[in-house]
Amino acid sequence: MDGKDSFLVAIFQLILSIFTNMEKTEYRVIGVMSGTSLDGIDLVFTEISFKDQVDFSILASETFSYTPEWREKLSNAIKLDAPELTSLDSEYTDYLANVISEFITKYDIDLLDVVCSHGHTVKHRPRKGITLQIGNLPKLAKSLNIPVVCDFRVQDVELGGQGAPLVPIGDRLFFSEYKYCINLGGFANVSLEKEGQRIAYDLCPVNTVFNYFMNKMGKEYDEEGQLARSGKIHEDLLKDLNSLGFYKKEPPKSLGIEWVNSDVIPLIEKYDLEIPDILKTFAIHAATQIAANLDNDKHSDVLLTGGGAFNSFFIEQLRSKSACTFIIPEKQLIDFKEALIFALLGVLKLRDEVNVLSSVTGAKMDHSSGRVYEP
Repeated sequence: MDGKDSFLVAIFQLILSIFTNMEKTEYRVIGVMSGTSLDGIDLVFTEISFKDQVDFSILASETFSYTPEWREKLSNAIKLDAPELTSLDSEYTDYLANVISEFITKYDIDLLDVVCSHGHTVKHRPRKGITLQIGNLPKLAKSLNIPVVCDFRVQDVELGGQGAPLVPIGDRLFFSEYKYCINLGGFANVSLEKEGQRIAYDLCPVNTVFNYFMNKMGKEYDEEGQLARSGKIHEDLLKDLNSLGFYKKEPPKSLGIEWVNSDVIPLIEKYDLEIPDILKTFAIHAATQIAANLDNDKHSDVLLTGGGAFNSFFIEQLRSKSACTFIIPEKQLIDFKEALIFALLGVLKLRDEVNVLSSVTGAKMDHSSGRVYEP
């Protein structure tokens, strides 16, 4: 090789090095979320930018409702033994791959960098070092032929954290203009900055309880809270609910469906009430617990997202108990904020940046959590 060739090779290597080390700032991502309320699988196709500040645009979104068969399987998953859970995990991963593939085809999505999937929580007992989200097997990436980031909670629990909530890093990066970010999903949780740290914690059950009793009537949910509005308040039940030990604990703290099944549902059912009365009483209970965690200042903006934001009666109760300014955004953000933020969590993992805050979960340190699977 003569001097000219050596020079050209050196230039080529330099250019290659520059491009190799150039930081990627734009990502095309699908975020996937399945919540404890069992409404369905939320998918969002988003572009996330790290150019000047962290920003996003949602290009497509849809909720794929669970069939009655899948809703029953997931409801009963907590009762399964280890071999049965392993089988369900595999079956659910295949199901999830099919749903994501359908979403990609329907919206003609291409040039994807990654799919970021939460999976579906079956067990969450962080004090015992246990958290399990099914649907996060390596074959998800192989089935989709796309890199996947998933299983975001396990590492945090291993580090002594609650493994929840994980959304607050997204609240900090995407929605910092609000004093409080509250998600009204299966559970209500709040996220805020306090003394230079992001803190967040679960507040109370919401749709896990509302939907449980609506399902007994053969319905998925109480549209706009109309049935709750028609009910009567049961003062003894309200007092018992507000006296539950969880509400006396200091953050960080999180809730799981196990607690609802063992402590909340039996407490409600012992009164043998009509369902409208249960819904009304529980709506007032949940609004009371949420308001108790806010500063009651009309200048404090509260971003409300999650399915509970569509429950007009519940929102009225919340506004009656707090002077804060409650802001309900456009429907797309209400429905898909969590899926959007799990897309962000996955990208932060790919960038080897912090995506879980110890100030939120109580883990030993901030960390970058999640498993990365290549096709």
